[in-house]
Amino acid sequence: MLQLKNIVKDYGEGDSKVQALKGVSINFRANEFVSILGHSGCGKTTLLNIVGGLDQYTDGDLIIKGKTTKKYKDKDWDTYRNHSVGFVFQSYNLIMHQTVLQNVELALTLSGVSKSERRRRAKEVLEKVGLGSQIHKKPNQMSGGQMQRVAIARALINDPEILLADEPTGALDTETSVQIMDLLKEIAKDRLVIMVTHNPELAEQYSTRIVKLLDGEITDDSMPYSDEEAAKETYEELSKKDLKHKRMSYFTALNLSFNNLLTKKGRTLLTAFAGSIGIIGIALILSLSDGFRNYIKSVEEDTLSTYPLEITDESIDMSAMMGIMLGTEMKSEEEHDMDKVYSNNFVGNYMKNMLGEVKVNDMVSFKDYIEEGDGQKMKDYTSDIMYTYGITINAYKSDVEKEVYQVNPSTVFDSIGFGSMSEMDNLGMTGTQSTTNVWSEMISNQELLENQYDVVAGRWPENYDEVVMVVTKDNEISDYELYSLGIRDVSEMQEMMRAALKGETKTYPNTSYTYDDLLSLTYKVIPSSDFYEYDDSEKCYVDKSDDADYLKDKIKNGLDIKVVGIVRPNEDATVHSITTTIGYTHALVEKLMDLSRDSEVGKAQLDDPDKNVFTGYEFGADLNEEAQKEAEQQAQDAMSEMGIADMTEDQLYEYMASLPADQLKQFMQTMTEQTQSVSNSMSLSDLKSAENATYDDNLVTLGIAYENDPKVIRIYPIDFESKEKIIDVIEEYNDMVKANGEEEKEISYTDMVGTMMSSISTIINAISYVLMAFVAISLVVSSIMIGIITYISVLERTKEIGVLRSIGASKKDISRVFNAETIIIGFVAGLIGIGVTVLLNIPINAVIHHFAGLTGVAKLPVTGGALLVAISVVLTMIGGLIPSRVASKKDPVEALRSE
Repeated sequence: MLQLKNIVKDYGEGDSKVQALKGVSINFRANEFVSILGHSGCGKTTLLNIVGGLDQYTDGDLIIKGKTTKKYKDKDWDTYRNHSVGFVFQSYNLIMHQTVLQNVELALTLSGVSKSERRRRAKEVLEKVGLGSQIHKKPNQMSGGQMQRVAIARALINDPEILLADEPTGALDTETSVQIMDLLKEIAKDRLVIMVTHNPELAEQYSTRIVKLLDGEITDDSMPYSDEEAAKETYEELSKKDLKHKRMSYFTALNLSFNNLLTKKGRTLLTAFAGSIGIIGIALILSLSDGFRNYIKSVEEDTLSTYPLEITDESIDMSAMMGIMLGTEMKSEEEHDMDKVYSNNFVGNYMKNMLGEVKVNDMVSFKDYIEEGDGQKMKDYTSDIMYTYGITINAYKSDVEKEVYQVNPSTVFDSIGFGSMSEMDNLGMTGTQSTTNVWSEMISNQELLENQYDVVAGRWPENYDEVVMVVTKDNEISDYELYSLGIRDVSEMQEMMRAALKGETKTYPNTSYTYDDLLSLTYKVIPSSDFYEYDDSEKCYVDKSDDADYLKDKIKNGLDIKVVGIVRPNEDATVHSITTTIGYTHALVEKLMDLSRDSEVGKAQLDDPDKNVFTGYEFGADLNEEAQKEAEQQAQDAMSEMGIADMTEDQLYEYMASLPADQLKQFMQTMTEQTQSVSNSMSLSDLKSAENATYDDNLVTLGIAYENDPKVIRIYPIDFESKEKIIDVIEEYNDMVKANGEEEKEISYTDMVGTMMSSISTIINAISYVLMAFVAISLVVSSIMIGIITYISVLERTKEIGVLRSIGASKKDISRVFNAETIIIGFVAGLIGIGVTVLLNIPINAVIHHFAGLTGVAKLPVTGGALLVAISVVLTMIGGLIPSRVASKKDPVEALRSE
């Protein structure tokens, strides 16, 4: 089992060197009770510590199960002590702030055993030593014999092959000593027990073998075990998995430290309060600065710039409407003297705008202006200008023989019964990508792309048939995107959904892919026009997207698209423009537009703009007559009810001008309600048909568009100041076309933002940062103080360090215990700081309200409070790094000797 070959152990150096062991050679059987006798200082305990891996020999070799330990590292000795050796000490060496159960199961936590299994095994071994009813007691509530039984239970909990007992009865009375020796003799029936004792009577009575030691040398051995016999013995090897050392869990470290801190509640609270002073100062400054920033935002008429500015081919002039409501657009229609008070035509202007036609923007002229004309300077203020044409990228997996699987727009939600969720595209989230799309068009600014992303494999796309895959900063792709792209089988998601409906949880392991795997992906893309085929019986083009065979044929002949590069966001970039997993170039959009225009259905629609190719009738002729009549009747009834059915516009204005104020108010309210009711009863499709806009809808459906006529222009300002300059360029364009008599070319854009008092916010931020810098000094001081307190704790818990090392804790585990102590102190300090700040904000708000009339200004934001608690924890951890390192480097033998 164990072989000691010429073991030498020296202490000290030079003239002060002392040789504790002088070439000791001895073999131990796998199953025997060995007593080592000798007077004090002869080397008994040193020999025991070397056998147990607590102390390392100077020369020679310790052979365990036929294997040398000369090349053992610290982690090997830690594993050996944890799995193969159990220690029983004369002074018990129990951790006083832990219960009996916690002391015993501690070794199992280092072995990675689950909580329930630890508890079961600890209770079982405590029953074995006769302490099954004492598991919740603390060691200081027990007798010496009981504490020694706890120590034996702790030594046995990992079922070690070797039990080492150092004077186990030295501090016990005779009767208790006999009980302990009987227990050790019982244990020795199935393992090796080595006991160091001064008592030859006990050794003779209980041991199967007695070894005598004198001045570091063996002088007698009652039952020697020769090398020849040892060589014949075979051993059952532990698997590498069993011998693998597992670190102490953070929970165990926190538990040990928390229980220790509870024994010193007063000191802990005072230390935490001292550490919270800096947190309180910063929290108060943060409360006030954040409160004043919020107040500034609340009194501003507009908010920060929304990105992007958006120009659509059709829009309502919301800016003019809001201007009339706020009075900013009200201008006198005629000049008059200032000797009287005159009325203006507010109602007429409001009604005209409310009932006015949808504004049609001349996208062709404006695009030409910013691309070729004086508007090119706008590009200096933008990160990108995106032109969208209503083109859908219909992408499929290349292999259609097995199944037709659409990857964009994603069909994942369809597969689990949630629908395509395409309705989310109509929520008015300007500039956002559809949640169902995993493909998006990249900006055209290649230099900007290269600044935002690093190419980790392959290259950037150069042609229409090439795309790039985007991974996260951690080189990851979400499982949703993998399902959408057909890389992972969507049936997994269906299984997870079915399990969730049953109240169960089903997960699949994370997967990984080589760069070559991803760069080998190919897809098929077809234009929207491919979904339609002429039907002779219907005399029109019909949607064939539900015809699997038809769709397979179209996909086979579709565009081959290949992934040519994998890119990762650059950590130095503040903006990352590709919002999906697959990025394609504008060249693909152009290719699809060309294909749709050249398709049979596309040509048919373009050649006959008056005829709807999907119905075979003139546009507007296929309206639902009942819905149209109902809408018209509702409008007529509403106007009749208000008495204005037969009035012209001028008569309406005259009638409204003649009404007394109270009746005019009632008239306006009724008209608004009736107009809203009629509007709600008519669907958007009905309105568009009434305006003869169905032709344009068909072009969008078929993916037909022209490069010079985008549907939407999205302008992304670099910052708030740039946004204002972009608006100036748009206004310059509008002034130019008006001066040329081309008012119809004026551009209406969507921008619900105004000017913000940014200078005041900047001043508040600057003051806050300066004050925080001064207060942060107290945080540094508190960190130093906590480091000192932690060092004191290291000195107080030196013996505990030795105990932990004896049961297999590594140096890192010891460091973790004291880091856990600083984490707890830092967390408590942070909570105290936040709590005191919240209380102080009450009188501070009262003072501000009394002198300034402002309510609730001082309010600590939740995220700010959480961040300050985290900062407190981090700073206390830093303060405790040196003491925890000192603790980890303590010699376990010396630590066990400390009092």
